[in-house]
Amino acid sequence: MEPALFITGTDTGVGKTIVAGGLAAALSTRGIDVGVMKPVESGCPRIDGSLHPADGLFLRKMAGSRQRMKTVVPCAFEHPLAPAVAARLEDRPVNPDQLVSACRRIRARHDLVIVEGAGGLLVPIAPGWLMADLAAAMALPLLVVARLELGTINHTLLTVEAARARGIRVAGVVLDQMRPEMDLAARTNPEELGSLLDAPILGVMPYLPETACEEGVGTKPDRTREVLAHAVEDALDVDLLIERIGWGY
Repeated sequence: MEPALFITGTDTGVGKTIVAGGLAAALSTRGIDVGVMKPVESGCPRIDGSLHPADGLFLRKMAGSRQRMKTVVPCAFEHPLAPAVAARLEDRPVNPDQLVSACRRIRARHDLVIVEGAGGLLVPIAPGWLMADLAAAMALPLLVVARLELGTINHTLLTVEAARARGIRVAGVVLDQMRPEMDLAARTNPEELGSLLDAPILGVMPYLPETACEEGVGTKPDRTREVLAHAVEDALDVDLLIERIGWGY
């Protein structure tokens, strides 16, 4: 079974899709066949009668992949809610065992697979199942994406603690600069977190204006891939991450 990585956030909206897409772009630029998966995605707009999972589409384009969207996002929901709630409202229950099996099939077809969770690690996806349970069942190392802002120390430590309580190995943490200016909390967070964690801080993703990241998703995907691939290679220790997930190439 080829290696894979599960990416979670300390909360929703912390930039994990940008980090996941950037890693997919950077690794595929290195000549690695990258598969991507977003097991469940909610808040998908309905266009011409069909749901369009924006995160899944973004991941596929950044990886340069030709995977079917149903393979990338097996469970898509229209309501912008926790997956378990959206699934209940839309009467389309999530089957976690099927998601685990789908991940195995994707791993068999690619050199490396990036799986992006929805929301934070303790978001419910099905009765009795949290996102953390899915990551544990997939037996994947975890990359935690956190805001580079006040409060992130607590949120990051809680996420790592929740992961470890379920036997999930933490490969590292990426801090995401969400604002153009760095205040005192943003400047001191990396060192402070580094002293408290026994998993590495792999780097700080720079502030990337939303328009710069999303401008090319539908019209200029190659340019967006190039921008994100360079940003990831410059800001993150990609080689250490690859080493931490147990793969050489």
